[in-house]
Amino acid sequence: MNILILGAGGREHAFALKLSESIKVQQLFVAPGNAGTAAIATNINIDISDFEAVKNIVLEHAIKMVVVGPEGPLVAGIHDYFLADVALKGVSVIGPKKDGALLEGSKDFSKQFMQKHGVPTARYQSFTKESLQDGIAFLETLEAPYVLKADGLAGGKGVLILNDLAEAKTELEEMVSHEKFGKASTTVVIEEFLKGIELSVFVLTDGKSYKILPSAKDYKRIGEGDLGLNTGGMGAISPVPFADSVFLSKVEELVVKPTISGLQKEGIDFRGFLFIGLMNHNGNPSVVEYNVRMGDPETEVVLPRITSDLFELFEGVAHQNLHEKSFEVVDKIATTIMLVAGGYPGAYEKNKEITGFENMNDAIVYHAGTSIFEGKVVTNGGRVMAITALGDTIEEALEKSYRNVNKIHFDQMNYRKDIGFDLVC
Repeated sequence: MNILILGAGGREHAFALKLSESIKVQQLFVAPGNAGTAAIATNINIDISDFEAVKNIVLEHAIKMVVVGPEGPLVAGIHDYFLADVALKGVSVIGPKKDGALLEGSKDFSKQFMQKHGVPTARYQSFTKESLQDGIAFLETLEAPYVLKADGLAGGKGVLILNDLAEAKTELEEMVSHEKFGKASTTVVIEEFLKGIELSVFVLTDGKSYKILPSAKDYKRIGEGDLGLNTGGMGAISPVPFADSVFLSKVEELVVKPTISGLQKEGIDFRGFLFIGLMNHNGNPSVVEYNVRMGDPETEVVLPRITSDLFELFEGVAHQNLHEKSFEVVDKIATTIMLVAGGYPGAYEKNKEITGFENMNDAIVYHAGTSIFEGKVVTNGGRVMAITALGDTIEEALEKSYRNVNKIHFDQMNYRKDIGFDLVC
């Protein structure tokens, strides 16, 4: 079967590498892809928000499965677009339709969904410009820190966590009255701050049955000790040591089962990945957010631990017989270190030549923001590469990841030197 992966980051390179291992995959295409995917698949430089362009590629290359990496096309309804076009009949899309993608596309919808179906989450209320004064009054009932979330997609920038009440009130007004995050913040969710340790659990579902993938923890802040600005992710570890069998059993019973059941009750045919951001609060799970795709860089530590054929699992999603597919995970720890451009997450330069990544030993290089220019691999984004290694312990895996990081060079390269610092005694 010919497969098209939509996206350009480390997540998509990880998908491509895993799918390339399947004997059932004939040709693999990635749009737009990066320098890493170019080595194992055919990159096609199109705008993936242009569904007509995606359709043309699918028809031209006789593609029978489309794997959607990022959330944008899902929230915009690419799955629905395929179902509505007779020329695309028989093409499977891995990723939910527009109604299911609302779990990520609207914070207000997702919180209502959790409340309706008994999924544990923080206390919240939603507000608009018209109910600004009610929002200010609700803030006064909460204790610091105050959590404000733009309802819609805001490029990962729509969540504010503030310690000062006056600042929280000002920011609320900026969001709803002055569209600080554009149309995404015309509605703002204010929620109670959850104290605990964050982790992510990933579920692959065909709408009826599901497989719970390995847990992971990522590190968002740019600086050591989890300081500084938020990023798309500076590294990740899987599994999460404190997420033992007892805790994960609670996650399945209290979160996963009611979520899948809730989707069925709502008549939402959800086929794809469900990313559940959790807080471990005194040994009990509480949902921070849903995403409707795999995370990045979490994918770069989750997929290397799955020994099953990823294409077989995707077939199970498409044909709703996922329960019949084998699913096995290697008993190893995976760690990944993200190499980023100097200045990221602020302004940064591109087209810096990257060297040394061909010399990996006991590690995998996942390309993220890379491209090929004049025959050389160069930087093409803020997050450039993720270096993943497996080990029997976190310490062993981290040693391998960092040892291989030191072989790679590009001008102004930056990375965190303390990934896993909070998990290693």
